Amino acid sequence: MSVDFSGRWAWSEVHTGIIQHNVAIIAQRVAPAQIWAVVKANAYGHGAVPVAQAALAAGATGLCVAITDEGVALRRAGITAPILLLSEQPAEMSEFIVGYGLTPTIASTRGAATIAQAAAKAERTVAVHIKVDTGMHRVGVAPNESINLANYIQSFGSLEIEGLYTHFAVADDPSHPANEKQLNLFKEVVAQFAERGINPSMVHAANSAAALANPDARFNMVRLGIAMYGLRPGPGVAELCEGLIPALSLKGRVSAVRLVSAGEAVSYGLRRPLETESLIATVPIGYADGVPRTLANSDIQVLVNGEPRSLAGTITMDQLMLDCGNDFDVTVGDEVVLIGRQGEHSVTADAWADAIGTIGYEIVCGIGARVFRRYQ
Repeated sequence: MSVDFSGRWAWSEVHTGIIQHNVAIIAQRVAPAQIWAVVKANAYGHGAVPVAQAALAAGATGLCVAITDEGVALRRAGITAPILLLSEQPAEMSEFIVGYGLTPTIASTRGAATIAQAAAKAERTVAVHIKVDTGMHRVGVAPNESINLANYIQSFGSLEIEGLYTHFAVADDPSHPANEKQLNLFKEVVAQFAERGINPSMVHAANSAAALANPDARFNMVRLGIAMYGLRPGPGVAELCEGLIPALSLKGRVSAVRLVSAGEAVSYGLRRPLETESLIATVPIGYADGVPRTLANSDIQVLVNGEPRSLAGTITMDQLMLDCGNDFDVTVGDEVVLIGRQGEHSVTADAWADAIGTIGYEIVCGIGARVFRRYQ
């Protein structure tokens, strides 16, 4: 039996045309560097397959994911573009990596050996990217060990060094001295490779923030993540995000209304007594769907009938309540915009993040699987 998703109480809307718009804008800024679109974590909550298709249609030449399963899902959806795994994977995944034509990151001799063995078994030559730890200290080979790793990789006839890359720790703060330090260290590694006749066809260091702020960090490829979705990589590069548009809206519908007297409180803990008699509207979306429980302690407002409405009381697992004051026109079925635009007002994921002391990435990535995605 088919399901009519128009009957959902809550959903998100993802505008793939806006994804294309954002990719095209950034492609112009970073040219001639290639763009590889980062679609890990279900494309930051936006939907990996539709976003990947939109990014590729807009000029991206490859994709980046975090884990093997993400790459396999893209392949099974019919996507044939290069897909880079952004860190070494468990040895048990090597045959899947090779079999599905994914591009592995190598940062250790162990990682190289497991991929080489799987490639040899499949009688294939696998292109790999070497990741260098220039200061992030998360994953990657140490700069002074990178040549030895490259030589080890080249000892296998089943492996080919296609890429060399690193990752900035504070690219969202362009003036931070660590950026120059990391970039210079990476350039030294690139030069050392070249001196030994190792010239990977793809050299990359820039995430969204670095791609926007530091032309010297673009090399011949950038990894475009959060900016593709129209969100700012950080306050330090916010002014460079001009022209980018958020691609995701989060919406719901009022499921119940009730008049609550002054002095009464709403939701678990009864923590916030109403100053005046108010119409309280219930919306069936909660922290299990990605609305942070702590948002209720902020001054964030959402939109109903084009007007901002404050959150009333604790956000629960499946529902939240809104204080609609004396607006008795609010009724069951009215659209609620939690993130997005309605009338003259808008609410952004970045605004949510600012209100609770986190980043926009966490907000959009946190939108739960049971929130249906509608694509436009």
